[in-house]
Amino acid sequence: MSVHIRVDSDSVHPGELRRLIDAEGCGSVVSFVGKTRGFEDGKLVERLIFDSWEEELPIVLERIAEEAISSFGVLSIVISHRTGSVGPGENIVCIHVGSAHREEGFSACSWLISELKKQAPLWKKEVREDGEFWKSGLG
Repeated sequence: MSVHIRVDSDSVHPGELRRLIDAEGCGSVVSFVGKTRGFEDGKLVERLIFDSWEEELPIVLERIAEEAISSFGVLSIVISHRTGSVGPGENIVCIHVGSAHREEGFSACSWLISELKKQAPLWKKEVREDGEFWKSGLG
């Protein structure tokens, strides 16, 4: 079982992160990449700004990854999340899940992004053509 967590203020590179998956025993690697949309509610999005509790964020991501391994029986997880300013089309978050079979990989990956949004100490401000808006909740 392996877990790799990264928090980066510059960029998220799914291909590079994919190489961190321990693929031994895996028949499946399921991936999720979240990107900044260019429009929200019909308004042009200039960027998203992610603020975080820097010391706690990797701890929370590690904890939910370990919980996914225990709950879904997956073998390897990589999670990377951006902080700071993220422009339209840029990657915000990447999750790779290595598992023996695809079903548990898909289930774990879906659960991970949902839990990240619920638990990760991240706050998002949307900067649009019509102003700046803090999005409710964590993640």
